[in-house]
Amino acid sequence: MKIAVFRESRAGETRVALTPDAVRTLVKDGWQVEVQSGAGVASHFSDASYLDAGAGVVDAPRGEVNLRVNPPTLDEVRLLPEGSLHLSFLSPLLAPDVVKALNDRRVTILSFDLLPRISRAQYMDALSSQATVSGYRAALAGASYFDRFFPLLTTAAGTIRPAKVLVMGVGVAGLQAIATAKRLGARVRAYDVRSAAKEEAESAGATFVKLSVTADAAGGYARELSAEERAQQQSELLGEVAGADVVITTAAVPGRRSPILVTTAMVEAMSEGSLVIDMAADGGGNCELTKAGEVVEHGGVRVVGLSNPPAQMGAHASFMYANNVLKLLALFGAKGEVNPDWNDEVVIGVTVARDGAINHAATAEALGLAHVAITPDVKENA
Repeated sequence: MKIAVFRESRAGETRVALTPDAVRTLVKDGWQVEVQSGAGVASHFSDASYLDAGAGVVDAPRGEVNLRVNPPTLDEVRLLPEGSLHLSFLSPLLAPDVVKALNDRRVTILSFDLLPRISRAQYMDALSSQATVSGYRAALAGASYFDRFFPLLTTAAGTIRPAKVLVMGVGVAGLQAIATAKRLGARVRAYDVRSAAKEEAESAGATFVKLSVTADAAGGYARELSAEERAQQQSELLGEVAGADVVITTAAVPGRRSPILVTTAMVEAMSEGSLVIDMAADGGGNCELTKAGEVVEHGGVRVVGLSNPPAQMGAHASFMYANNVLKLLALFGAKGEVNPDWNDEVVIGVTVARDGAINHAATAEALGLAHVAITPDVKENA
């Protein structure tokens, strides 16, 4: 069977779904691979490198398996073979029209956004790999936009105190932002609604900010705060934000709008020349003033809305994404054949739709269609 790799149509995107090394692995496993001409150029992977890896390079690839980083456009959906398989960061709740168009063509729809957060799936977790890139880029953006030094400097002209950085959200991106800002010499504080994040934040080099409001839930995840709890949280965070030189927000929720962490009042309490680096801008932003891809100045404070930060490191972001694709695809087929194990919880978890039926409950509800759950076979003991 054939795997098709497409050139990304999103403006400013530099990533590609498979690197030449990943293609070489798939070809050795018996797959045919077609790569759209120019798909890897922005990540410094030439068409010749894909040819050397054993792929075909064509203008319009078609395959039983279709790979992208971002969701296809409606026009791109119409070119996919009926009954094929599609994998990308689809975010089905944010792209219902694309999901419907794919489902109408009876495409098996897979989305990395829905990957179960279990230990066995860590090697396939593209959300985490790309968040690593985003957290790193967010810290660098802070150092770049900030018009002062990050580290402590003792010079003949006087002593310069280190920058005070507050990282909000201690997930994968937050931890990478903490570690990077720390390596740059800043004094780093970190906040998360999960009290369990304290140890992780401290291990990365931050001082953890503990508030009276926590949102601990089963499995180390966070529950949604009530209106009263959110008001209390924002009241207590006001002083922390006001005392920071650079605030980095990292609270992105896959497939949903980003939660507001930094209010306009908090920005107005910050010192002139301070920064808010909003890594979650594409999801609406963690700051009330954020505009994706823009720098908004408010009262002498700049709010930087980072748009698609992984695209700023196309080569390494693609390398990590391609490795995640290889691991996940292995559950859907091998030896050049699509043969998914529909009893596997990871296979079930990432599947949005198959055979014209919507298998993801929230997506089915959003589309107003029937939810058809994938039920594992029950095997009796001999």
